Amino acid sequence: MVASAKKESVVTVPGHLAVIMDGNGRWARRKALPRHAGHRAGIKPVRAMVEHCANLGLKHLTLFTFSSENWKRPGEEIRLLMALFVEALNSEVDELDQNGIKLTFMGKIDRLHPTLQETIRVAEARTRNNGRMELTLAVAYGGRGDLVSAARRLAREVAAGMIDPGEIDEARYAEALQMAKLPDVDLLIRTGGERRISNFLLWSLAYSELYFSDVLWPDFDVEELDQAFAFYESRQRRFGRTGEQVENAHC
Repeated sequence: MVASAKKESVVTVPGHLAVIMDGNGRWARRKALPRHAGHRAGIKPVRAMVEHCANLGLKHLTLFTFSSENWKRPGEEIRLLMALFVEALNSEVDELDQNGIKLTFMGKIDRLHPTLQETIRVAEARTRNNGRMELTLAVAYGGRGDLVSAARRLAREVAAGMIDPGEIDEARYAEALQMAKLPDVDLLIRTGGERRISNFLLWSLAYSELYFSDVLWPDFDVEELDQAFAFYESRQRRFGRTGEQVENAHC
């Protein structure tokens, strides 16, 4: 995940980009390879995306690497995928740190293998003081589970007399979510041809621009990423206002 200090010029980039990296298994199947080969091939576009986004000045990049529903997959595929996570983190964390990338994780980390949990702790500690860009990996994460956990946390605080139910507004609820320290997502990219968000960041995607690419993840390169950024630049983000109000605000 090299992220050099090279300067690049491109269209306007979002403040927070989230990506559902879909299509590894289908990519492998089309090449008559095992699914694990597709997951391994998917590391290359992650490196390219991190480098390109950092060079463009993007501040927050969140990648959906393993969903809470993915636990339903065959055990051998999960085992190989978790081993690949450990391998990739160990091989990339030095360069991420040297290039000012802060690495954070969200999801049910306690469900992961202890070796992977320790690798995650080390990577977060190593990069916690970096400020060039924050790269968040969602592992064993589900949007509905995140919403339920937040509701339970607030319910416990109410029961303990720490807060009054009337104090729970959108801002207070957002603070209880795993994405509390990150801004809402400006642009969501999903590769692989599917047109759905698959239980990812349900709260933070409320006003996101959605970009769906037919390209399978291992083939998603920086040219494809720039097309997504061009789409984002073309959008008028109204947040409930009229187009005229937005235009007048920019005058």
